[in-house]
Amino acid sequence: MLIKSRRGWEIPERDVTPEAVFLSRRALLGAGAGLIGASALPGSAFAQATAGAADPSAGLYPVARNPRYTLDRPLTPETAASSVNNYYEFGTNYDVAKAAAKLKRRPWVVTIDGLVEKPMQVGIDDLLKAMPLEERVYRHRCVEAWSMAVPWSGFPMKALVDYARPLGSAKFVRMETFLDKEVAPGQSGRFYPWPYVEGLTLAEANNELAFLVTGIYGKPAPNQFGAPLRLATPWKYGFKSIKAIVKFTFVEQKPKTFWETVQSAEYGFWANVNPQVPHARWSQATEKDIATGERRPTLLYNGYGEFVADLYSAPAFKSEKLWM
Repeated sequence: MLIKSRRGWEIPERDVTPEAVFLSRRALLGAGAGLIGASALPGSAFAQATAGAADPSAGLYPVARNPRYTLDRPLTPETAASSVNNYYEFGTNYDVAKAAAKLKRRPWVVTIDGLVEKPMQVGIDDLLKAMPLEERVYRHRCVEAWSMAVPWSGFPMKALVDYARPLGSAKFVRMETFLDKEVAPGQSGRFYPWPYVEGLTLAEANNELAFLVTGIYGKPAPNQFGAPLRLATPWKYGFKSIKAIVKFTFVEQKPKTFWETVQSAEYGFWANVNPQVPHARWSQATEKDIATGERRPTLLYNGYGEFVADLYSAPAFKSEKLWM
């Protein structure tokens, strides 16, 4: 007899509250009236957020959900998730949907270079055809101590690593976002070192949780979520999940990332969620749900320790502040 032990943070798939039901419950309670009302306004951020029907990849969605990844909480309503997005290229507040909508998603060329068998450039739609698309429900934890739970669509980052065919000397993947000052006003400033750069070890990139996102809520991702290609690493703080990726470079040395360059005392390469290590300016012990306002204890690795803890068990990591 096969006996399956459910992981501590899991709930059965049948118990995950459908988005439509959750929205209706909030409407009845009146708690979400502002968000729901905003969705009816033609010029609202929500209208901007959901205007993805013209995306040439729209016919690929929705994709089948992978049942391996489940939640311990309801999905965040799309209206709420679409209204709280950090994207400094388009503004320093959360409501960046209207500004981000100006970024053109086609043509979009992804460069794969560095320590690979054959450097290449591939259009996003050709890349989508080559990848195994699926949906995963993940928790997302921002370093600013807010959280949400969303259904990402995309493909495992390991599939891209295999597609790139890195050389044995490659130890890290350096990722770079777009640079277009004409559509992204934040990139005109001198304070930040644009374009945005992030990185993972090759072991992290090959971990089953590392996910390259192309859609959300059963359709192509709106621009403020990082369309047409972004990273989701749910055991790390959200700033690690780079948006609008245009380049993957396989390298031997650890790359210097955007926030390390800006403020290395507060943000570093690892960015693993750790409730026991506070940020320099606030506690990380709890987090606030952006939809309900509920505060809940922060989980080590955002609750995904069984998937990723082994990545950081080597003696070399004992002296590292792995949240940074």
